[in-house]
Amino acid sequence: MNELKTETGAGDQDSRIALRQLIRADQLTAARHTVMLSIPVAFVLSGISTFVAWHSGKIWVALVWLACATLVNVVRIPLCRLSPQRVAQLVPWMQRRGEAGGPGAVVELNLRLHWILALVSGIAWAGMPWLSEGYTTPETLFYLTCVCGITAGAVTHGFAFARIPISFITPPLLSVIFCLLAFDRTPTRLALAATAVIYLAGLIRGARVGERMFSRACALKNEATTANHALAVAHEDLRQFAARMQYQAEHDLLTGLLDRAGFMQVATRVLAQQQERHCLMFLDLDGFKVINDAYGHEAGDQVLIEVARRLQAALPEGATLARLGGDEFVILYPLTVQAELPEQVAQRLIAAIRQPFARLAHRHIGLSLGIYLSRGDDINEMLVCSDAAMYEAKRRGRNQYQVFNAALDAHLQMKRDVERDLAQALADGELQVWFQPIVCDGGRALDGFEALVRWTHRRHGAIAPPDLIEIAALAGLSEELLRFIMGEVAAMIRFMQDNGRSDLRVSMNISPREMERIVIEDLVAGTLKRQDLPARMLEIEITEETALDLQAATQTLTALAMQGVSIAIDDFGVGYSSLGFLRQMHVSRVKIDRSFVTGLADQTENQALVSAVLQLAESFGFQVVAEGVESAEDLQVLQSMRCHAMQGHYFAEPMPAERARQHVLALAPA
Repeated sequence: MNELKTETGAGDQDSRIALRQLIRADQLTAARHTVMLSIPVAFVLSGISTFVAWHSGKIWVALVWLACATLVNVVRIPLCRLSPQRVAQLVPWMQRRGEAGGPGAVVELNLRLHWILALVSGIAWAGMPWLSEGYTTPETLFYLTCVCGITAGAVTHGFAFARIPISFITPPLLSVIFCLLAFDRTPTRLALAATAVIYLAGLIRGARVGERMFSRACALKNEATTANHALAVAHEDLRQFAARMQYQAEHDLLTGLLDRAGFMQVATRVLAQQQERHCLMFLDLDGFKVINDAYGHEAGDQVLIEVARRLQAALPEGATLARLGGDEFVILYPLTVQAELPEQVAQRLIAAIRQPFARLAHRHIGLSLGIYLSRGDDINEMLVCSDAAMYEAKRRGRNQYQVFNAALDAHLQMKRDVERDLAQALADGELQVWFQPIVCDGGRALDGFEALVRWTHRRHGAIAPPDLIEIAALAGLSEELLRFIMGEVAAMIRFMQDNGRSDLRVSMNISPREMERIVIEDLVAGTLKRQDLPARMLEIEITEETALDLQAATQTLTALAMQGVSIAIDDFGVGYSSLGFLRQMHVSRVKIDRSFVTGLADQTENQALVSAVLQLAESFGFQVVAEGVESAEDLQVLQSMRCHAMQGHYFAEPMPAERARQHVLALAPA
C-alpha cells in the first residue's frame, strides 16, 4: 500500500509537469506565429512615424529611432523562423543554471528570449517622445494613436503568453504617462495621463486573462489528446488503450511482472491445460523493510526492479514469474522430465539475490523461499501451502528455502482445525493464561510477569501462543480471546495487590491489528476501572516487528499511557524502531529479543548490540528486559553490563496462575 501511494503521488506530479510542458509548447507555437504577424505591422508603423518626423524636421532623430526599432524586429524574425532546438544551440549561455536540457527547457528558453526581445522592442518604442518633444508638438495625436494602436495589437496578438505583450507595451505607455505628466501640464494632458494609466492596467489585465483562457483551452485540448491518443487515429488508439488497460490490470507497473490478478489467471489456465505436475515457489525478501526506512521509497522501488530482473534471469525454462505485492514474488513452472530440480532452482535464485546491490552501501538482502510440488491442487491451495513453507524458511533464517512437507501440512491442518474449534473452546473454558516471571537482581527478586495464553487442543496438543493469536484473528475471535486474557491478567493483578505487591506489573501482548479491529482502550481501561485496579500494574506489549504499522493504534496507546498503563516494545532489535517512535508511543520498557540474548556469552556482536541498547536506555530513561536467558554464563554477561531485568527458562518457565501466585509470595520485592 505504501508503494502504491508513492507511485500514485509520483504519477500525478509527473502528469502535471507533462501537462504544463505541453501548454508551454502550445504557447511558444502561438507566440512564434503571432510575433511574425505583428512584425510587418511594426515595420509599417515605424516607417510612417519616421515619415511624419521627417516632415516635422526631426529626420536624424527619426532615423536613429527607426534603426533601433528595425534592428530589434530583424533579430526577432530568425527567433520565429528557426526551430526552438536550433535557437537553444545558438545561445547556450542563456540556459539557466540547473535547468535540464530536455524539450521543456528548450521551450522555456525560447519563451524567455521572446519576452526579452519584446521588452527591448518596447524600449525602442518608448523613444517615440523624442520625435515629438515629449508629446508636445502638433504631431502628438498621430504618435499617441500609433502607440495605442501598436500596444492594443500586441495584446490582441500576444494572448498566448502574457509576458511578451506586457513586456512590449509597458515601456512605451510608461513613457507616454511620464511625458504627459512632466511636460506642458494642462488639465487635458493630466486627464490623458490618467487615461493612459487605466489603459495600461487594462491591457495588462487583458493579457493575463487571455493567457489564462489560452492555457485552460490548451489544457483541455492536451488532456483530451492524451485520453484519446489523437482523434485522427481514434480506432487504433482505443484498441491500444484497451490493450494497455488489460496489461496494467494483469501486470505490476513497477517491475513489469504479472501481478496477483494476472498470475491467478495465467496459473489457472496453465494448470488446467497441462498434465504435468507443477512447482510453485513463494519468495519473500529478507530485510527489505529497512531499505525503505534507511534509503527511501525510491531506492526501495529500484531494488524491487533489480530483484525482478535478477529473478527473471535465473528462471527455469517455461516458468511464470509474478509479483504479488510488496516484496513477495511467486514462480510457477512445470516439472517435466527435463526440468531442473526445485532445490537447484531455489539455490540459484537465493544466490542471485544475495549479490550486492549498487544502491545499497554495506547492506544485503536475503531471500526466503517456500516450495510446493502440486498434487492436482488448485492454485489457491498451492499458494497457501507454498506460503506456509516460505514462513518456515524465514523462521530458520535468511537465504533459506523450505519444501512443503508432511510436518508443514500437519501444521496447516492444525491451524484449520484450531480455527474451527476455537470458539467452542472459549465458550467451554478450555483456554488458560500462564505467567512467566520477569526477575531482577540476578533472579533473586520478582519484577513482574508476562501473560501467555495456552490451549491444549484435543487433537493437536499444545497450541503456541503466536499461532493461537493469529488463528483467532482469522476466525474473527480476537476480541473474545483478548477479553479472556484481560480477565485472567486482572485477576493476577488483584492477587498481587491484595498481597502487598503493588510494585509488580503484568504484561500482555496486543498486536496493532487487534487495535484496528477492537476498541482496546475501552476493553483495557474499562476492566481496570470496573475492578478498581491500578493502571500502573498493567503493561501492554507490542512487537517491534509490527511497530511501523501502528498509525491507527497511536491514539489508543497514547491514551492508555496517559492513564498510567506501561507500554513496552517486545522482540526489540529485530525490527526498525527509532528513538523518535519510542518517545511518540510513550514507551517505558523495551524487551531485547531472545535471539540476541540466548548464547550471549559466546557472541561478541550480540554483546555489542545489547550493550548499546542498555546505554540508550540509560540515556533516554526507559527500562530494558533481556528475554531468553538460558544459562548462568548469559546471566553473568548481562550482570556485567548492568542489565536490571531478565526473563528466561534459566529463572523460570511459564507456569499456571496458581503457581505464579506462589511465586509472588516466595520472591522478595525488587
